Amino acid sequence: MEQNAVYEEVMDLCRRAKAHSARLAGARAEVKNRALCLFANFLRENASVILQANARDLSNAAENGVRDTMLDRLRLTEARIEGMAKGVEDIAALPDPVGKGECWTRPNGLAIRRVRVPMGVVGVIFEARPNVAADVAALCIKSGNAVVLRGGKEAIESNRAITALARRALAQSGLAAEAVQLIENTTRASSEALMQMRGCIDVLVPRGGKGLIRAVVDNARVPVIETGAGNCHLYVHSAADLTKALRIAVNAKISRPSVCNACETILVDAEVASEFLPMLKKAMDENHCEIRGCERTREILPNVVSATEEDWETEYNDLIIAVKVVSSVEDAVSHINRYNTGHSESIVTNDLSAAEYFQSAVDAAAVYVNASTRFTDGGEFGFGAELGISTQKLHARGPMGLTALTTEKYLVTGDGQVR
Repeated sequence: MEQNAVYEEVMDLCRRAKAHSARLAGARAEVKNRALCLFANFLRENASVILQANARDLSNAAENGVRDTMLDRLRLTEARIEGMAKGVEDIAALPDPVGKGECWTRPNGLAIRRVRVPMGVVGVIFEARPNVAADVAALCIKSGNAVVLRGGKEAIESNRAITALARRALAQSGLAAEAVQLIENTTRASSEALMQMRGCIDVLVPRGGKGLIRAVVDNARVPVIETGAGNCHLYVHSAADLTKALRIAVNAKISRPSVCNACETILVDAEVASEFLPMLKKAMDENHCEIRGCERTREILPNVVSATEEDWETEYNDLIIAVKVVSSVEDAVSHINRYNTGHSESIVTNDLSAAEYFQSAVDAAAVYVNASTRFTDGGEFGFGAELGISTQKLHARGPMGLTALTTEKYLVTGDGQVR
């Protein structure tokens, strides 16, 4: 398909979403909740259909050489579909942010109300994680936003199956199915077209790797919320419980290495390095995870690969971990603030002053003490799901739930006042 034809196709989908956005924006909370409950039920009832579609995606991805850790991001199971359905129900159970706010009266008698309202039309470009289609559709429905989804080619069959159920739920609830759109053209031209939809798309959110996010930030003509890239660190402080630190390190790196809240670098205080690093090496070996270490790390673990400058900057999304020995909490914070992506950082320590310093000095959306970075997630934070993890500071930061999908509107009532 020629580029102009792709542009027109994407424009048509965006215009349809825009045309039906006001109807969804004005829907009562109970109607939106009814649609979400139907959506959750449809996900469960059609699990076999979704799994068949996902199997086609997995087969195509494997034939195209997609590595195993990325296949895990793409793979759906009955348990993961149940998790998606439960997430949709959790969103339905949350308070509706639309219409909430505050009011005050000025000395001249003007009554001013500041209320939360939907953004309008949200565009999302994402890669090979089909659960994103369900999460984003549900969050947008609850917050009163229309949505245009553009997933990666690896997940197109799964995305078709999931979005069809969201549209069916809207239609059966008396809302417009057109408020959820899926761009089925997965060429680069379709994502480039979506970035140009000024006037149709109110905000665009990229969810994926560093390359995708940078391409959207650099080229979009619509407002963008930067999300996703996660070069996350774990710092094992000199006052750490090393058994606890090892458990956290294994979880943060190994539980799902392909996701953005997985740990990519472990910093170890020099005072505990000789004791902790052999423990870490044994655990990483058992989980087939390669260590790339600094010179001080290799003095203790001589058989590990030598880390380069590029390793400190890399989000591996794979069974690889960079390890660096540092001299102090200040040294750790300096390294993190130089190389991190503003996502999630963690310290393991029993020293309260070190913990407080770390949390105040580290520049990231989520900063943990004695916990895994894997908790940076909308569901884990009580948001039901998330549109993405914002790594910027305007207009939202961290897991983006319902409130982050709304903006403000001022409703002003007078009685003939003039200025």
